[in-house]
Amino acid sequence: MLFSSVTFLFAFLPLLLAIYYVVPAKVRNAVLLTVSLIFYGWGEPIYLFLMLFSIFAAWFLGLFIDKFRGAKSSKIFMIISVVISIGLLVLFKYSDFFIENINNLFKSNIALLKLALPIGISFYTFQILSYTIDLYRGEVKVQKNPFNFAMYVVFFPQLIAGPIVRYATVENEISARSVTLEDFSAGVQRFLMGLSKKILIANVLGELCEIYKGISAPTVLFTWIYIISYAFHIYFDFSGYSDMAIGLGRMFGFRFLENFNYPYISKSVTEFWRRWHISLSTIFRDYVYIPLGGNRVSKPRWFFNIFVVWFLTGFWHGADWNFILWGLWYGVLLVLEKLFLGKIFAKLPSFCGWIWAMFATVIGWMFFDAPSMSVAFSRIGNLFGGLPAVNATTLYYLSSYGFVLILAAIGATPLPKKIVTTLKEKPAFAKAMVVVEPIFYAVLLMLVCAYLIDGSFNPFIYFRF
Repeated sequence: MLFSSVTFLFAFLPLLLAIYYVVPAKVRNAVLLTVSLIFYGWGEPIYLFLMLFSIFAAWFLGLFIDKFRGAKSSKIFMIISVVISIGLLVLFKYSDFFIENINNLFKSNIALLKLALPIGISFYTFQILSYTIDLYRGEVKVQKNPFNFAMYVVFFPQLIAGPIVRYATVENEISARSVTLEDFSAGVQRFLMGLSKKILIANVLGELCEIYKGISAPTVLFTWIYIISYAFHIYFDFSGYSDMAIGLGRMFGFRFLENFNYPYISKSVTEFWRRWHISLSTIFRDYVYIPLGGNRVSKPRWFFNIFVVWFLTGFWHGADWNFILWGLWYGVLLVLEKLFLGKIFAKLPSFCGWIWAMFATVIGWMFFDAPSMSVAFSRIGNLFGGLPAVNATTLYYLSSYGFVLILAAIGATPLPKKIVTTLKEKPAFAKAMVVVEPIFYAVLLMLVCAYLIDGSFNPFIYFRF
């Protein structure tokens, strides 16, 4: 079930809110657990059993990790838990990738397993791992209530597409939380903003990307329009979903950490990855990069650590070579910045660093969105010639989608937020905002509903991962 569906917006969510705030506080976790299981099982109930097995195994082994703390057996139980979680992820997400490559390499004919990818497995696996590893490190307390632990993993706002909520972030809120009217209002506003980003910008630009892929005679300009549109599409799609998750969490008393911080204003690739998908970046930093030694090692080993992290980052996104290449692309760029590019751009106007970071990013999105590496390289080549520069079709689509592109470019910066914050600080405007703000969100909701009822293009990219 998508957050951006009529069923969720006008049936699932209102009913849940009504039940949640009527029942006593002591049974609210049970309500969230039950409803979250229904939410997840809505599309593929068979994989509920897989997820519940993962949850129970991690919870059960966590008890032994805590019981034998300080002994060698504690580490053994931690390793068993990690192997189970990652093993299931590898089986369902990567088994056919490995079989295909073995067949290609050794000219064998091993049959593919053709297992369907369970929705959200990449996200909930990392949430389970965060509990297991942090528990072993002594950074969180053991969760003795299996239902509370299951609620943490299954809680529907972040289950499908993140942000990846680490157990340490919500450890206290699982057992005790409260929601003020201000919290609830802020959650609703955040949800509506994310929903609007998803429906009114991401989906529209997603349509434009599909049009480019379907035309028989692309041009250089249309290729640039496509990749810029895709960059905005994936940002507003994913950050919009994160906004919705954060807003929903706040409605129920949870405060999730931010997952995006205006990545397209970055002036280096390093800065970009401090602003993009922050929850994933910190997972790989804390559980892979730092345990490998981080930057506190020799330079060759440091660069090796970087490449390991970015290989895994690419591979996490998908079981295909183009995702691996996308990850290694960033590994190369980050190493180059640490070697000499960072020093060069530090001496130049900041605008130069921004151009570098955005150019590197859009090239990366070419690898990310392509169905194969050959298509990726072909599209990258189209950016620089070999095709007509422009034609009437290109100009037609540019004029048709130009307004949304401009809206996306402005919305991807802190400018709108700064304007609103500045206005609220002035007494006259602050009073007006009390009336204007609810009207603004009501209009957004009406526009979103119009798009949804019309049956417009409404996919979600990260269902693939």
